[in-house]
Amino acid sequence: MTDIQYPVVLTVENTAASDEDIVNANVSVVNAMYRALLGFEEIAPNALSSYFVDFYLTQVLDGGFAQYVFMSPDRAELDAYVREGFKGMGANGHLELFIRTTTLFDALSQDDAEAYLDGEFDGEGRRSEGVQNMETLDGEFETLLEAENVTGLNAAWLRGQDGLLVVSGSELNEHIAERVALIPNLAERQAEAAEADRQDAPEFEFLIRELCDMAGYELVRITMGDPNFPHGGATVLAWHFSTDHGDFIMIEGADEAIMIHPSTREIIASIDFEEAGELADA
Repeated sequence: MTDIQYPVVLTVENTAASDEDIVNANVSVVNAMYRALLGFEEIAPNALSSYFVDFYLTQVLDGGFAQYVFMSPDRAELDAYVREGFKGMGANGHLELFIRTTTLFDALSQDDAEAYLDGEFDGEGRRSEGVQNMETLDGEFETLLEAENVTGLNAAWLRGQDGLLVVSGSELNEHIAERVALIPNLAERQAEAAEADRQDAPEFEFLIRELCDMAGYELVRITMGDPNFPHGGATVLAWHFSTDHGDFIMIEGADEAIMIHPSTREIIASIDFEEAGELADA
């Protein structure tokens, strides 16, 4: 844990900007901090609460509370930030409704929860009482929003933060860089993020990276896909990419992926899918 008190940071010309601009500025700043690998503990708690209140509002307006559930992989943590946000900005009606909604949803049976999330009727074209109650609360949200303007309350709360820091875009980059420099395990965090990016990459990119690793080359960038590349008497899909050793091509077949030199067609590295599968299963 850290005792550092981080300020809420906004990138607006002045705090007299529109409510939407104020809230969106906080969202943009928090997103920039996430991208820079700052964690929850390194961002002002009230900035996060504002961020997740706006996230909740956006999801529920789009598809009801079910949409919020779908889009929240760790609801326990997000729910806490939303509750604190509503409390801090004085959105008491929304706080009370949020508590009732989460309590009711968490008390649903698995079948009722799935029926509510999927928007399905039962075999006789009816909805259970629990599902109907959830839909009633969705209707309450829409009515309440007309009386209690969450975005306006959110913006006013942000404007009134103690130690509020208003910066330009370039100043924000400097501010974030200063915070990142304080991360004690930055190299480890960067490595974890890079590995996560690798795992989320499309299959062709994963194969190219694996081939480059096998060859001992460093991938610079993937330049283009060519669906009409001549190879083995046929046209195939080939991916062109550059490395610190020059340009190469990746071709993926049924049994293997190969990295070849574009001029000589020399095979630089290859992945046998059957062998790779046996190693993964071992």
